[in-house]
Amino acid sequence: MTTRRMNIWQTAPRLMKGMSGFQQAASAAGLDPVVAELVKIRASQINRCAFCLDMHVAEARERGERQLRLDLLASWEEAGDLFTEREGAALALTEAVTELTDGFVPDEVYARAAAHFDEAELAALLGQIVAINAWNRFNVAIREVPKSLDASAS
Repeated sequence: MTTRRMNIWQTAPRLMKGMSGFQQAASAAGLDPVVAELVKIRASQINRCAFCLDMHVAEARERGERQLRLDLLASWEEAGDLFTEREGAALALTEAVTELTDGFVPDEVYARAAAHFDEAELAALLGQIVAINAWNRFNVAIREVPKSLDASAS
């Protein structure tokens, strides 16, 4: 089992307060909550962040998300019409923003998202994508233990 490297909340409380503020602003921006959870889960899958996956899959289930959609989210493009066009556009943008190793976000991916989200929604979507990627990077770097696996939380 992985051991947490540091308690970043104790070590850098101002930094974490700022991150929390950014997350709250991104969450309050008006993005459809179903899309927001799918984005958080998909980015966390790509970034291999067990802590965030554990949290957001549980939250999605609590909000009524179907298990089949959670199971097939990693292969959403191959899942037929299980995900809407709008959700697919958000997931494609999530993947492009998360995986910047090949360069910029492709114009066609951005245009696809812009066709399904107005400008304010698109800004909110980008805020969610950037926020979850930042959380993933903190949690993976410090090896934050998923709540479901944390024996001390019981």
